[in-house]
Amino acid sequence: MISVEGGSGSSALIRVSDLDKVYVRGEEEIHVLQGLNLDVDKGDFVAFMGPSGSGKTTLLNLLGGLDLPTRGSITVAGDEITSFSHDKIAYWRSRHVGFVFQMYNLLPVLTAFQNVEIPLLLTSLSKKERKEHVEAALELTGLPDRMEHYPSQLSGGQQQRVSIARAIVSNPTFLLCDEPTGDLDRKSGDEILQLLSSLSKEMGMTILMVTHDPRAAERADSVLHLEKGTLIEGTSRK
Repeated sequence: MISVEGGSGSSALIRVSDLDKVYVRGEEEIHVLQGLNLDVDKGDFVAFMGPSGSGKTTLLNLLGGLDLPTRGSITVAGDEITSFSHDKIAYWRSRHVGFVFQMYNLLPVLTAFQNVEIPLLLTSLSKKERKEHVEAALELTGLPDRMEHYPSQLSGGQQQRVSIARAIVSNPTFLLCDEPTGDLDRKSGDEILQLLSSLSKEMGMTILMVTHDPRAAERADSVLHLEKGTLIEGTSRK
């Protein structure tokens, strides 16, 4: 269940409490997020919408441990990540967060297999185990026959599937998707949204997605709106 009130229950996988983010430019303070509360349960698929500058990407960066709040806390599976040191948050992020970006962020000199394998290279898995994980992730995203292809040999939709395979290969606690269909045509975008929906419903993955597209947001279980740094309860299909 999604809640923007905070404290809705102790079972929440992700809990955001009284979160503020302020950027200082010269003598000016820019309040990007203000007193934000959010509870997300395991397996929820949440879409965040709002105008440019409303704080959507800032919120994703904070949830992924890429930035720190000015005030407030973020707790994931009982760990208050906002209290972690720089080294500890980097370690935590590599094991708990899968990122999916609008522009895929694939390395052009590596094959699909090699791109997906990257997150596993810092683990203790053997080469054989890494191969099994990568093949399973590419199978799950519908690209078992494209493992040896380079990004330039793949369509935009296929590249995004590789990006999703890379995001899920280490079995993260949750996925953060920043405009995952923003660079795709409608057909490819719909296929990616169907894939994300399947990962949530069939695999129980927790997904938090930023999007400008109402049709993309419709695929989520819940839609929340950010306005002037504040979360507003939206629609829910759960």
